[in-house]
Amino acid sequence: MINQKITNFQTHYRTCNLCEAMCGLVITTQNEQIQTIVGDEKDPLSHGHICPKALAYKDLHEDSDRLKFPVKKTNSGWEQISWENALDEIADKLVNIQKIYGNNAVGVYQGNPSVHNYGTLLYGPTFFSSLRTRNKFSASTVDQIPHQFAAYQMLGHQLLVPIPDIDRTQYMIILGGNPLVSNGSLMTAPDIRNRLKAIQSRDGKFVVIDPRRTETAKLADEHCFIQPGTDVYFLIGIIQEIIKNGWIKQGHLDSVTKNLDEFLTSIPDIELETISSITGISSANIQRIAKEFSQAESAVCYGRMGACTQKFGGTVHWLINMVNIITGNFDAPGGAMFTSPAFDTLGNSQTKGHYNKGQSRVRNLPEFAGEYPAVTMADEMLVKGEGQIRAMVTSAGNPILSVPGGEKLDRAFSGLEFMVSIDFYINETTRHADIILPPAFNLNGPHFDVVFNIFAVRDVVKYSNPVFPKESGTKYDWEIFMGLEKRVAQKNGRKYSKVNHFLSKKFGPEWLLDLGIRIGEYGSLKSLFKWNGLTLSKVKKQVHGVDLGPLKPRFPKRLFTSDKKIDLAPSIFIDDLKRVISNVAQSNSNGSLTLIGRRQLRSNNSWMHNCPSLMSGRDRFLILMNPLDAQKKSIADGQKVRVKTSNAQIELEAKLSTEMMPGVISIPHGWGHEGKDTQQKIALENKGGNLNALGDDLAIDPVSGNADLHIRNVKVYPI
Repeated sequence: MINQKITNFQTHYRTCNLCEAMCGLVITTQNEQIQTIVGDEKDPLSHGHICPKALAYKDLHEDSDRLKFPVKKTNSGWEQISWENALDEIADKLVNIQKIYGNNAVGVYQGNPSVHNYGTLLYGPTFFSSLRTRNKFSASTVDQIPHQFAAYQMLGHQLLVPIPDIDRTQYMIILGGNPLVSNGSLMTAPDIRNRLKAIQSRDGKFVVIDPRRTETAKLADEHCFIQPGTDVYFLIGIIQEIIKNGWIKQGHLDSVTKNLDEFLTSIPDIELETISSITGISSANIQRIAKEFSQAESAVCYGRMGACTQKFGGTVHWLINMVNIITGNFDAPGGAMFTSPAFDTLGNSQTKGHYNKGQSRVRNLPEFAGEYPAVTMADEMLVKGEGQIRAMVTSAGNPILSVPGGEKLDRAFSGLEFMVSIDFYINETTRHADIILPPAFNLNGPHFDVVFNIFAVRDVVKYSNPVFPKESGTKYDWEIFMGLEKRVAQKNGRKYSKVNHFLSKKFGPEWLLDLGIRIGEYGSLKSLFKWNGLTLSKVKKQVHGVDLGPLKPRFPKRLFTSDKKIDLAPSIFIDDLKRVISNVAQSNSNGSLTLIGRRQLRSNNSWMHNCPSLMSGRDRFLILMNPLDAQKKSIADGQKVRVKTSNAQIELEAKLSTEMMPGVISIPHGWGHEGKDTQQKIALENKGGNLNALGDDLAIDPVSGNADLHIRNVKVYPI
C-alpha cells in the first residue's frame, strides 16, 4: 500500500487561468487528489508568485455543487440527461425558434471565463456563427471595450492593445486601475507588487489617480483623488501642458503617424482651474505630473476599470494613447508597447473588428466587433416585435450579477421560450436555463493561453498538461461546441467544417495550436530560414514555459491600418470632444453621493464565491464611506445601512475610511447570490447584495458602447 501511494504521487506544472495573470503553478497530487499548490519559481513570467485564488483550485476541483453532466429542468426539478439527448434537444429548439421567428430570435451572451479557456475561444465562435444571429453580447462591453475600441480606431485592430512595459519604465501613471488586486488587467503582470517596487528601486516613480486610495495607491509614490468619470478632463489638462510647453516628441513614430495637427487643434481650450474644479486635482499637481511624465527617461500612462466604466470611456482611452504617443512613449521600451505572441490571434482576420455594421433593434446602439452593448440585452428580450430574442445561449457568464439592471435582466431571462447555458454551476442566471451543459473542469484537460499572451508584459508561451484525466462521461468545452455546431448545421441543411471536426476528434484542439505556433513569429513555418523554429511539441517539452524575451518595438510592421499609419485623430473621438465640452458645466458638487465598484483579491467577479478557502475570514461585502460623509448622515463605523437608487436597494455594513474621496462610496461587485433555484451552498452563506442591480442599464458611453458603472445620486440611510 505504501509503495502504491508513493507511485501515485505526481508533480504537475500548470498555468493558473482563474484571472489574467497567468501565474505558474506546481500542483502535487496523490490518488487523484490535490495535495499542494505552490508557485512555480521557474516560470519565466511569474517567478513563483501566486495569489489566494490559485489555492482555490482544490475547492473548485472538489466542489460537490459543480455539475459534470447535462441537466434538464423539469416540473420536479433538475434531472440528469444524456449528452446525445441534450445536444439533440438544444439543436431542435434553437432551429425551430429561428424557423418561426427568424435567426435573430436567438441571442448569445459570453462571460469573462470564455477567454480563459482555449477550447471555448477556438470552437465557440464557430458555433455562434452557425446560428447566424446578430444578437451577440458579452462581458467585454461591461468592463473593457474602450481599450479595444481605441485600438481599432487608431491602430486598425481591436486586439492591438498597448501594454505598459512596466519592467523598464521610469514613470507610470495608473488611471482608475488597481493592479495589486487584479494582478494586472489587460496588462498580464504577475507579482505586480514587486514589479511596481522595482520602478521605485531604480529611482523611478508611479502615480495613481483614483477616487479611492486603493491597495495600489497605498504603495504608490503619489496618489491623487479624482471625481469619478472626470478622467477625460485630467487627460486634457495633461495634454494642454505638454503642448503649451513644447514637450511633444514622437520619436521613431514620426513617420508612421498621421493627423497630428488635427489632434492638436481639436484639444478643447479648458482653463486649468476649471479642470481642477471638475476633477478635484489641483492645477499645480496636473502641471507637475505632466512635466515629470514628459521629462522622464521613459514613461507610460495606463488606464483600466475606472477609466473604462464611465460615460467617456472610449475617448479616455484615445487620450491615454495620445499622452503616450506625443511624449515618445509609444512602441518604445519603458512605454506602451506591443507583444509578439507565439500563437498570434491577431493574424486571424476575423478578430480584427468592425464598427456600426448594424444597430440594436430597440435602442439603435451600434455594434462593435459583432457585438451589441450588454446593457441593451434585456431590452432585446423584453420589447415585443420582429427580431425579439426568444431564446438565449449563455456561456460561462452570470450577467444577472455582472450587468447593470440585474433585476430587469432577471425578468427578461425568466420570460424566454428556451435557454441553454454552457456552465458548470446553477447560478442566478443559469437557473433560468432549460438545459445546462457543463464542460469538464480545466484541471481535467490541457491549458494554453490564447488571449493573455497578447496582453502580457513579457513575451512567453507555455502549454500545461492535464492534472487529472478527463472523468468518464464528461465532455470538454470544444466537444460541446462541435456537437452543437454539427447538429444545428444538419438540421438547417447546411455544411459545417468536416475537416476541422475530423482533425479535432483525432488530435484535439492541439492541431490548431500547433499550426498557429508554426506560422507565428517564432514558428517553423514562418519562413524557409526558420525550418527549425517553434512547434507545439517543443513548447510542451518546456514544462515551466518558454521565455521569448522583453517586448520589442513593432511598428509599422504590426499596424493593421491600410496605410500602415497610426490615426491620431479618428473622427469619432474628435466629434466626441463636443460632448466633453458640453459636460463641463455638469458638476458632481451637488452634495449627492457617487457609487463606484471595487474588485477583491479573494474573488473573481461572481463565480468564485463557492470556494470555502476564499470565503473564510471576516465579511468583505462592505460599503466604504469617508467619515465626513458618514457624519452628515449619522452613520457609525460598523453600522448597517440601506443603499438606495431609483432601481433597487441593498443593505450592508458600513466601513468608514479616509481611503475614500469625500462624496464617493464603494461596494464590491460580483455579490448578490440568491437561494431561489440556485445550487451554490457556500455562495449562499456569503450572499451579499447585487451592486449592478443598483445601476442603470441606460447609462452608457455612446462612443464605445461600454456600460457606465458610476452610479450617481445614491442615497444611504442608517438602519
